[in-house]
Amino acid sequence: MTSMPGRRGFLPIRTNTFDRVFISVVLFVAIHLLWMRFLEPALPLWIATALSVALGALIVRKG
Repeated sequence: MTSMPGRRGFLPIRTNTFDRVFISVVLFVAIHLLWMRFLEPALPLWIATALSVALGALIVRKG
């Protein structure tokens, strides 16, 4: 059995660094769009940015 490139983390797929960065960027955009639609009147956008950066760092490092 041959080993596939990439590694396995908590994501349900085998990924390399580019895959994890791409997933983080897509998540960043999705969080901001949903935040602006539903939470912007109550909470400022910088909270969504901090949340997105933290989740992105987690995905790139451990995902």
